[in-house]
Amino acid sequence: MMDNTDFLRLLQGRAADALAHWGLEGTETRLIKYRENAVFRVRLADGASAALRLHRPGYHTRDTILSELRLVAHLVGEGTRAPAPLPTRSGALLAECGSQRAPEYASLVGWMDGVPLGESGRLLDHAPAQAEALFYHLGESLARLHDSADRFVADTNFTRPSWDRDGLLGEAPLWGRFWDCHCVSDEIRPALNRLRETLLSRLANARTDGLDYGLIHADGVRENVMVDGDRIGLIDFDDCGYGYRLFDLATVLLRNRIEPNYAALEAALIAGYRSCRHLPGEAETLLPLFIVLRSLTYIGWAAARPEMAHKAQKYAEDALELAGRLGELP
Repeated sequence: MMDNTDFLRLLQGRAADALAHWGLEGTETRLIKYRENAVFRVRLADGASAALRLHRPGYHTRDTILSELRLVAHLVGEGTRAPAPLPTRSGALLAECGSQRAPEYASLVGWMDGVPLGESGRLLDHAPAQAEALFYHLGESLARLHDSADRFVADTNFTRPSWDRDGLLGEAPLWGRFWDCHCVSDEIRPALNRLRETLLSRLANARTDGLDYGLIHADGVRENVMVDGDRIGLIDFDDCGYGYRLFDLATVLLRNRIEPNYAALEAALIAGYRSCRHLPGEAETLLPLFIVLRSLTYIGWAAARPEMAHKAQKYAEDALELAGRLGELP
């Protein structure tokens, strides 16, 4: 059985092999995150930093990763604060490592200055007025990202997941069948099944066909929102794809419901968004529904990861409690 030291040595060896595609042999690296991808901070020749991502094998295909990088390059080109993809020596945005039988992929992106907005499960460190200002700026940033995404021209090879009705509640959701996953107790599955049926009906009756739909970030959790003074940046576009724009707002808000001034933060986020992009009142009334939908995704997400599976039951209990508070339980 491989211990942590051996595993880290293996990852560092893979990182060194990948960096050769950028002519960065012997470059200093430091592992900073290991979840969906292994992410290393890399020192470039000019002293600047970059982030090397060793993409989790089997999580995304070559085309879906390339599509993400092309979208982010477009967004950055139009002014979005996000990590710009850095091409390899051959001009490619993605390095192909491993073997033909077991391909592995790596990408290198610019470093995002700033600190995360916060950490899930802990109260924000910012004073209430400062937090409200940051959420206003975050709303602006998401609105401008959506504007820019609408101008992106996807070619026939562009492939990203869809966080739509099927992707959230269909027979094979993007992050798994939350209502019958093995990590959820037999006692709680019937309630999740009933909730799924209720939400399917709610979506069908909510005229979602008329909602704003397009490319979204899809993972604007606190750790992926970088704060640099009063500037907001977004990192980790690993789950970006097509979806309702409300899903982006709901993702931001879900983990902030623990805040004493949550109502003010929600109002600031929406006000910032509306300062740059239209959000009709009838769409805003559906925000609680999308917050519940977002909470359910974490059940299957956790169940599919051995190191996180123990959290699936708690995520399920939290989602049902939230649905009850927001009036979405059958």
